[in-house]
Amino acid sequence: MNYTRIYADVGGTSRFEDQEVLLTDAGTIGKLSSLQAGRGVIFRETEDTYDYDGHPAPRKQWIILLNGEISIETGDGVVRRFAAGDVLLVEDTHGRGHKTRQLSSGVRRSLFIPID
Repeated sequence: MNYTRIYADVGGTSRFEDQEVLLTDAGTIGKLSSLQAGRGVIFRETEDTYDYDGHPAPRKQWIILLNGEISIETGDGVVRRFAAGDVLLVEDTHGRGHKTRQLSSGVRRSLFIPID
């Protein structure tokens, strides 16, 4: 299973990095990963006017998009689109951060899972 990591390099510029969660066969229940860190769940809704200019992440956290579509631009100028079912690991807690823009109409829902 793949996810996208957003991190800040030593100069504080945010960047994308594609990562993979390793899954192992768990028999009839499917494939499972090892236990991942997390300390709770934050439910979030944003309106279709959501356009958040450059900002660092408030904390290291997993973000799971439940519906809708967004674009994220990292500090190095790369723009990627993400939609329902995509998983992000956001770690750019310092530097200029990234820009997020909602591309879909209506309310967008997502889950945040903070990591210590």
